[in-house]
Order: sequence, then structure tokens, then C-alpha cells
Amino acid sequence: MESTLLPLLAFLPLVLAGVLLIGFRMAAKVAMPIVFLVTAVIALFAWDMTFNRVLASTFQGLILTVSILWIIFGAILLLNTLKHSGGIAAIRNGFSGISPDRRVQAIIVAWLFGCFIEGASGFGTPAAVAAPLLVALGFPALAAVVVGMMIQSTPVSFGAVGTPIVVGVSGGINREAISEQLSAQGGSWLEYFRLITAEVAIVHGIVGILMPLILVLIMVRFFGANRSWKEGLSIAPFAIFAGVCFVVPYMLAGILLGPEFPSMIGAMVGLAIVVPAARKGFLLPKDTWDFPPSTSWPDEWIGKIEIKLEQVAGKTPISTFMGWTPYVLLAVILVASRTIAPFRDFLTSLSVGWSNILGEAGVSGSIQPLYLPGGILLMVVLLTIALHRMRGSEVKAAFSESTKTILGAGFVLIFTIPMVRILINSGVNASDLVSMPVAMAQFVADGVGSVYPFFAPAVGALGAFIAGSNTVSNLMLADFQFNVAQQLGLSTAMMVALQAVGAAAGNMIAIHNVVAASATVGLLGREGTTLRKTILPTIYYLVFTGLIALIAFYVLGVSDPLMGG
Repeated sequence: MESTLLPLLAFLPLVLAGVLLIGFRMAAKVAMPIVFLVTAVIALFAWDMTFNRVLASTFQGLILTVSILWIIFGAILLLNTLKHSGGIAAIRNGFSGISPDRRVQAIIVAWLFGCFIEGASGFGTPAAVAAPLLVALGFPALAAVVVGMMIQSTPVSFGAVGTPIVVGVSGGINREAISEQLSAQGGSWLEYFRLITAEVAIVHGIVGILMPLILVLIMVRFFGANRSWKEGLSIAPFAIFAGVCFVVPYMLAGILLGPEFPSMIGAMVGLAIVVPAARKGFLLPKDTWDFPPSTSWPDEWIGKIEIKLEQVAGKTPISTFMGWTPYVLLAVILVASRTIAPFRDFLTSLSVGWSNILGEAGVSGSIQPLYLPGGILLMVVLLTIALHRMRGSEVKAAFSESTKTILGAGFVLIFTIPMVRILINSGVNASDLVSMPVAMAQFVADGVGSVYPFFAPAVGALGAFIAGSNTVSNLMLADFQFNVAQQLGLSTAMMVALQAVGAAAGNMIAIHNVVAASATVGLLGREGTTLRKTILPTIYYLVFTGLIALIAFYVLGVSDPLMGG
């Protein structure tokens, strides 16, 4: 009885989060404090953790929370700075006149530019930026939100300059214990982390090639006059071409440079190739597709907010080059900070940390404010203020809007991440029990067995659906996935990579993201309509990722340093 009860108790915090957020539609700011308290009670009374270790784990989680909020703040601040400086308007103007075909506009403005915004900002901003932009171009509001939500897939694992991997995976697995195992085999954490990053990029790259085509197919089928899949298929050569132009540099960046760059570099290279190609009509079909006349649109297509190009455009006339310059600077400084040793040493020299918190061995946390992407984003914001000659009122507005966003996200994370660290650190207890994620993993491995890898991405997606975030899904479930892999004798790095990919796909149906995008075009209250459409690409993503998982494990025999491979 006890052998079944303990794993079920370990699962309880995750199940409770799902029930409160989805079943009772409770706000995350109310649900997550409850889940945190339940986790602490289970740790203290079922797992026999000391109060000191639970408290130390909470402090460790709070240090990690500060790291995440620092990155989110920098990413959102840069986006808001560009909004008020006219930079976003200048970037948009660079897209004007490419093609009257709405399918081409969706691929370039929504997919490629949206992927770039995801890489630079993350946390649901691409849909919130792309949706009003598409409405301003003449898209129905519902179509704009649905298309915007489909951006939340391939680029998400490397969104906000790699936060879901840099913080989500690193903070979600027991890094200290893994580092010890790797050292014993002559390996290193950095080598292992790079392997996870490369595998995430490769799996996303394979599945993501077809996402621009699927995006167009969904748009044409549900928002066209003829409701025809065929009208979407006629642009397949161009859509697949755009997919390849994005995923090839994306995969190379993931393999060679690390988690901060794939989405940004993939989108920048993709835009540089696809936009000129579209202007010349390369691979474009002879027919030009458009929505039916706006007078015939159903009421559910139309938002309550009227958006005009002038509103999106902003007031300050800036060249397209100047609009893109801050993002180019961001990419250059990020690459330099990771590859130029003296610069890297300077940035990492400032570190604030707490080792063996409250005397608990192995429970430590530290922040490197300059080296974390948040510090580099802030540098770029300061450069942008000078380059775009912003007025004090514009800078103040950008800071004000960003602060409001961060306060909303911060309160939820203050409880979510400490909860995760209690789960991970529960392996040290008076009853000599395995940690809660290991107990969950043993239970699942015994129940599902060798076919589990097919379902691993869906587990990650469920986490993102519940939490509204790839990063939080990775924090909650990466250690669980790692331990299932160990129980099954499979590559732990690959299983964690599948978690990250699945969690990215789950963003397409994450209620938080749908609400954020819907709010920008006045469509609040119709989230269910959007979700019924975005579930289709989500199923595609999870099924194909699951099949890749089975092939990787059982045909190719993928291994990692922890397996001696």
C-alpha cells in the first residue's frame, strides 16, 4: 500500500496545480501558493524532510526566481523600449509591400518575425505583438490570435534568449548530483548541458520545418471563403522553403552556440532570405489568397478593439536598419559574452550567491547579474535609448509597462520555483526515501514501460498547459523526466530534451498565452474558440516528436555521458 501511496502523494502537487488552474479556473496567483503549501506539508510529514531543508530549498527557489525575473524584465523592457522609440514600427515598415497574399504575410510577419520576437522576449510576447500587427494589416482578430498562437512552438524552447533551457532545465534537474556523476566518468556539466541543447534544437528543427505550412493551412481552412485545405496546399513549396530557411540556422546555432541564440538567429537568417525571395515571387503560387470581405465576417472573428497601422507604427520616424539595430547588438553582445574569454570573465566576476543554504549540503544558489541575459538586455536598452534619441517620457513609459508585467509574473514564480526545489531536494530525509521526482518516475516506468518516450513530450506539454510557460514546465517536470529515463536505462539528456520540446508545443494551448494575445485585439472571452483550432498543430507536434523519440532511443540507440556513452 505504502509503495503506491507515496508516488501518488509525490504526484499530488502537480495534479493539484492542474485541478485548481483548469478544473476550478483559479488564478495562478491564488492556486500556486496553495500548491506550495501542500508540497511543503507532504515534504515534512510524508517524506520526513527537516523543516530546515524545506526552508533552505525555498530560499534556493527564490534565488532562482530572481534570476528568471531579471531575464524576463530585460526582455520585456527591450520590447517596450522599441515600441515607444518607434523601433517596432520601423521593423514593421520593412515588411510592407512584400506581397498582397495573406498566406505570405502570415509566414513572414507572423512566423519569421514572431519567431524572432520569441527568441528575444519570450513569455507569450510574440502572439501579443503579432496579433495586433496582423489585425492592422487587415486580418480578422480571431485569425490573428490563432496564427499568433502557432508561433508559440518551435522557437519557444530558446525564447527570451534561452530562458527555458538556461534556467528551466538547469534549475529543474539536480545539477549538483549530475555534475558529480559526470566528473566520476570524466565528463562535465557543460558538455551534458550542450548535448541537451543540441538535441532540443535538432528535434524542434525536424518537426518545425512544416510549421509555416500548418500555420497557413489552419488559417485558410478556418478563415477562408471556401474553407479549403487545398488553397493552403498551393503555397506549400514557399512555406516549406521558409521552414527550411528558419530551422537550418536554428539547428546550427543550437549545436554550435548554445541555447541563447537559435530562435533569433534562425529568424534573422530566415527573414534575410525569405523576404527578398517573396519580393521576387520565388516559389509563390499563381493564385493570390485573401480573406472574404470584412462585411461578411462572423461576429466571433471581430475584436472589440480597432487597430490601425498608424497606432502600430508609432510616431518617431526611424529607418528599418535603426529599428533592427538593438536586436543585432543583442545578438552580437550575447555571442561575445559566451565566446570571448576576457569579456566572459569580466561579466561572471560579479556573482551573488549562498552556498549550502542554512547549512544544508548541496542546496546552493547564485546570481550573475551581468552574465545572465537580463544584464546584457539592460545594456542594449541603454544603448537603444541613446541610439533612438528617446525622450524621458518614452523611457518612463517603457519602464512602467515592463514593471507591471514583471510584478504579475513574479508573484506566481515566487511560489512555483520554491515548490519545485522542495521536490528535487526531498531525497535527503529521515526515512531514507528516494526524492519525490524519483518516486514518480519509478511509478510511471513500472506502469508504462518502454513506450513511455512516445508520451514524454505530451507530459511536457501538459506542464506548459497548466503553468502557461515552457520554463515553468521544465522546472516542474525535467527532474521527473530525467529519472524516468534512468529507470528505463535510456538517455537522460534526450528525455530532458523531449520534455523541453513538448513544453514548447504546449504553449500553443497555454491559456495564459491565449488570454494575453486575445486581450491585445479585444477578443477576451473567446479563448475556447482559439484553443479548438490550436489543438490541431499541438497534436501534430507531440505525435511527431513522440515518434522521433522512439526512433532515437530504439533504432538509433542515442546515449549520453551518464550512460557511459
